[in-house]
Amino acid sequence: MSGSTDGSKDGSNAGTPRRIAHLDMDAFFASVELLEHPELRGLPVVVGGRRPMPLVPGAGYPRLRDYVGRGVATTATYEARALGVHSGMGLMKAATMAPDAILLSAHFEAYGRASQAFKAAVAEVAPVIEDRGIDEIFIDLTDVPGHSLELAHRLKHAVRQATGLSCSIGITPNKLLSKIASELQKPNGVTILNLEDIPTRIWPLPCSVINGIGPKATAKLEALKIHIIGELAQVDSAWLVEHFGNKYGVWLHQVALGLDDRPLTISREPKSISRETTFERDLHPKFDREALSRILLDLCERLSQDLARKGYLARSVGIKLRFEDFSTITRDHTLHVAVADAAALVDAARSSLKRVVLDRKLRLLGIRAGTLIKTGEVQNPAPGPSDATGQGLFRGVPG
Repeated sequence: MSGSTDGSKDGSNAGTPRRIAHLDMDAFFASVELLEHPELRGLPVVVGGRRPMPLVPGAGYPRLRDYVGRGVATTATYEARALGVHSGMGLMKAATMAPDAILLSAHFEAYGRASQAFKAAVAEVAPVIEDRGIDEIFIDLTDVPGHSLELAHRLKHAVRQATGLSCSIGITPNKLLSKIASELQKPNGVTILNLEDIPTRIWPLPCSVINGIGPKATAKLEALKIHIIGELAQVDSAWLVEHFGNKYGVWLHQVALGLDDRPLTISREPKSISRETTFERDLHPKFDREALSRILLDLCERLSQDLARKGYLARSVGIKLRFEDFSTITRDHTLHVAVADAAALVDAARSSLKRVVLDRKLRLLGIRAGTLIKTGEVQNPAPGPSDATGQGLFRGVPG
């Protein structure tokens, strides 16, 4: 635990400085898996791959070195991260770094349940929450009675009681700093910072820790001899505008000084919901027609479940295809009625596929529900077609 005390932030007066927390679950997917496999605690574990690997006779859990395919790491325990494995890394590459790491398949339904549980527990302590994804949230603590350190421990205890999992929390005057602070004491940490802490705690950090400074901007800054946030803070804003343009240059100057007045976004209406999968091997629309049909049907069923869980109907459905040469195309189909059931999604996907020349191998397939409408805003949506078997989804393929 680190940072300043903040005894002045216990009231709810109009002039009270903001107290914004960022709560980030620790190695979330891997931690959920360890609830089911407590014997693996303290070991390098990687979660990923498209299908479960069988137990190795006489050796127990499958090891990363035995994996063959194109799967990527969904997450990894901190022990595996110490060996160089990180989320999004190809499992074959990860195996070169941590060949003895245990490989577990992902169970997204369990992660969803744990996500809902920890957010509900936090809301009991502090109800003003911005949902940032399955494993992180911003929380406005400005009007919540109590010192920041006390509140942080209340939140961590609530999350632990609801899920059995740990989290890390950063509490600062704004979202920008809290996002950074929550990473400083991982795992299971608390970091509390005020604006006066910026020179000692924020400026020594690399510019890339700021959300919004990506690899390209980082490379450009380094080429300009700017490596840490403190160096960025010392640069004149006009110089940054000259090199990065007006909007981004001004933003860089502000964030280097720790300035961020963004409010919490309490309700975030999604523009679309999608599901996609990268295949273990390239699949040909003609020779692997049945496999592709099964995969698309599975994606449609999962997307239908997502829509139902979030309470949306879709007025457009799109497909995404990535070919063996990594070229990608999308096609969208507008519907006369809003739908959410798998059968209707399958039918719309079929309509979109008819507009694509399928004569090359595919490496990725995806489906997207767009033009979303809340379920309660539509009366009597038309039912989807009765045939949701997926048969013939790739019919009409040349050759």
